[in-house]
Amino acid sequence: MSKKVKSVRIPIELETLNLSKLIRECENYLRDLESATMLKSGGNREAAEALLATRQLDLGKRIAKMIWEARVEYGKGK
Repeated sequence: MSKKVKSVRIPIELETLNLSKLIRECENYLRDLESATMLKSGGNREAAEALLATRQLDLGKRIAKMIWEARVEYGKGK
């Protein structure tokens, strides 16, 4: 799977956003979804749900931090 992003339209405030890092975070989340599926099929439903809940919060925080950092960089250049 290619990790390069060729063309994406984003607001000017987010032009410094590291899209490769964003894609890596999503890949990690997909791996965790697969792990949760295996846990659930193995009969450990509670662990699967806990993994998903924790990872969703973590993903949201990481993406929000990346967006915030890009906005800060944009503010410095103004």
